Amino acid sequence: MHLIQILLPLRDNEGQDFGKELFIDVRDDLAEHFGGVTTYMRAPAAGLWEDDGEQVKDDVVIFEVMVDRLEREFWRLYRLELQEMFKQDLIVMRAQKIDVL
Repeated sequence: MHLIQILLPLRDNEGQDFGKELFIDVRDDLAEHFGGVTTYMRAPAAGLWEDDGEQVKDDVVIFEVMVDRLEREFWRLYRLELQEMFKQDLIVMRAQKIDVL
């Protein structure tokens, strides 16, 4: 089994909040496609990194789904779709192999 995590920014590159509807659409899409989704939206995570020598901070929310099989091409295409929706150069999406206890 794999745990897929998607980190989505709360704001665009100009600092404007994305509407709640955008996140609801992602949640509903994942729930419909995979039969369930976990969202961490109440306490956003703070990301910090360096870009061209400048420190960048971003608040993100996390969406998680569990899948039996990792379909890399599906997730690559979905990441590209999210990057367009959220106007980002890169959306971080990661997979971890897990054992359900």
